[in-house]
Amino acid sequence: MPKTVYYASTGPELSLFDIDVDGAALIRRGTVTLPANIQYAWPHPARRFLYVVSSNGGPGLAGDKHYASALAIDPATGALSPHGEAALLPSRPIHISVDRSGAFLLIAYNNPSHVTVHRLNGNGTIGAAVQQAEKLDTGIYAHQILATPSNRTVTLVTRGNDARPDKPEDPGAIKTFAFENGVLRNLASIAPGNGLGFGPRHLDFHPTKPWAFVSIERQNQLFLYELDAGTGLKREPMFVKNTLANLKSPSRQGAGPIHVHPSGDFVYVTNRALDTNEFQGKNVFVGGENGVAVFAIDQRTGEPHLIQNIDGLGIHLRTFGIDPSGRLLVAASIMPLPIRVGDGIGTLTAGISTFRIGDDGRLTFVRKYDIDTGKGQQFWSGMIVLAEQI
Repeated sequence: MPKTVYYASTGPELSLFDIDVDGAALIRRGTVTLPANIQYAWPHPARRFLYVVSSNGGPGLAGDKHYASALAIDPATGALSPHGEAALLPSRPIHISVDRSGAFLLIAYNNPSHVTVHRLNGNGTIGAAVQQAEKLDTGIYAHQILATPSNRTVTLVTRGNDARPDKPEDPGAIKTFAFENGVLRNLASIAPGNGLGFGPRHLDFHPTKPWAFVSIERQNQLFLYELDAGTGLKREPMFVKNTLANLKSPSRQGAGPIHVHPSGDFVYVTNRALDTNEFQGKNVFVGGENGVAVFAIDQRTGEPHLIQNIDGLGIHLRTFGIDPSGRLLVAASIMPLPIRVGDGIGTLTAGISTFRIGDDGRLTFVRKYDIDTGKGQQFWSGMIVLAEQI
């Protein structure tokens, strides 16, 4: 069976880890450096190339250096090396994916909210951007772009923004597009009502059923939509569930990334919090849920049932991956934060936490690796199965 490896970013650095699934352990093997802070990465379907977007922008920061890079993956070890020239991008790219055919690179940008599609050359390098035929409805604050399993439709998850004292709420939506030869065409805007009170972040597809599970960041919910040939997704969700164990958290909460278990029997979504208040002259974490919510999926109806909330032992679990055997989940927290420890102050370190996945889908914490985030936050990580060696 081909080898599976884990990659995790810290600022502009992308580190390779070997995986011991039985021991729920990681072994660091090497690091490459990208042109700027890594935002997201996605493998080619052939698994010989990894595409990475990087930027010196970030939350609340526009930046002025933005790139898409192709990296060749050594099929024996998973080691990464530059592959062709990096493509210059117009603004901060927040998400990247490859269409199901492996012919096009899909990139989402959060501010201003828009998308680009780049051709991929036969040798895996990044080609020219595809000219789009019409003005696309890209919503407010795009956060994820992904081709549906048929590859005839592309979904763009647009989060919107919470209201502020000087600005009303921006509505969220899932924008869908017809997709043919790299050209997108507006199909539908999927959102309850007018999109207010709806802040989706990411979605993932069931491996065999026509279902899309959506992480609703701003409302800490999980939506289930049925796929639709005409609009990408049906207009109304099949089910809506809460992701939090405590709906009265002391911190502002946000649901995070979402992944369906390889078996299709379970779905996992993180809960994130990082609010602080002053204690002994320092800003310390006020508490809240930084962990993983586990849902069992009814294979007849699709209904997700919350069966566990488990602490991730870190602040703001922005990224995680599941190994293809479905026995190991690895989650990364983005940064350290001071916390109250009795009458004093300690630090909850940034790190990578490993969990065993039981036959019932529930997680058991095994270990945490502390990570130095002095060079930047942990924005992306993922499991990748290496290509068969020739």
